[in-house]
Amino acid sequence: MTTEVRADLYPSRGAAEMTTPRQDPVIWSAPGAPGPIAAKDLQSYEHDGFLTVDQLITPDEVAVYRAELDRLITDPLIRADERSIVEKQSQNVRSVFEVHKISEVFAGLVRDERVVGRARQILGSDVYVHQSRINVKPGFGASGFYWHSDFETWHAEDGLPNMRTVSVSIALTENFDTNGGLMIMPGSHKTFLGCAGETPKDNYKKSLQMQDAGTPSDEALTKMADRHGIRLFTGKAGSATWFDCNAMHGSGDNITPYARSNVFIVFNSVENTAQEPFAAPIRRPEFIGARDFTPVK
Repeated sequence: MTTEVRADLYPSRGAAEMTTPRQDPVIWSAPGAPGPIAAKDLQSYEHDGFLTVDQLITPDEVAVYRAELDRLITDPLIRADERSIVEKQSQNVRSVFEVHKISEVFAGLVRDERVVGRARQILGSDVYVHQSRINVKPGFGASGFYWHSDFETWHAEDGLPNMRTVSVSIALTENFDTNGGLMIMPGSHKTFLGCAGETPKDNYKKSLQMQDAGTPSDEALTKMADRHGIRLFTGKAGSATWFDCNAMHGSGDNITPYARSNVFIVFNSVENTAQEPFAAPIRRPEFIGARDFTPVK
């Protein structure tokens, strides 16, 4: 009896770091396919790996989503839920996962054509939510997220086979250049960096607070930064940044008095559904890496 060997296009979590040229398209839809993104903006996304929208949602809508975020992070039942991640130092809620299932308000945002329509256009198919969360980065010491490629984790630990996934970060507070905003290396999405080291069992319990496994070396990050540069994203509440699953990105600590909160939605193609992990002993929980592949309608 033979066991079928899966093709792993993007090896990672081995004895040493290794780079692999991207094997997949960035834009999966056919040229000229209809959608809310203009052709020149799609070209920019293909080249840089990200796209910004100055006002994706209106100020009135921001107020609704901010109120819902505040309700969720102050609800004792939500705080006690395993889907809530708490800061080690302050014991404040850092993230709440699966918000599109916890909250009908955020479920409506996921279904909004301004949001899901862009995902379908980039990925060239119907999409489902691989992950959703609200991120809360209050002032005076909220910790950042170290440099990483989301796809490296989603491939290694969730089993996504191809780079056919896009994320959107929608600002619910103003993003200044000082309060721990998102940083991306433009063009880094064209090269996959396979990280060194095995994945510990239940790695997600640690990585959601501080990334360890799947973290690039200082040497690799320096080479990538020298080659691609670093772009820091600022913008008013209601602005949004779309970025490719393999874009190298991170954010710094927020030591200012000004909170930085956002809602983060990951859309994956229904033609790229999660398999078994490529480089981890077990799957992550479904609230982090979905196994419900129902298309967003």
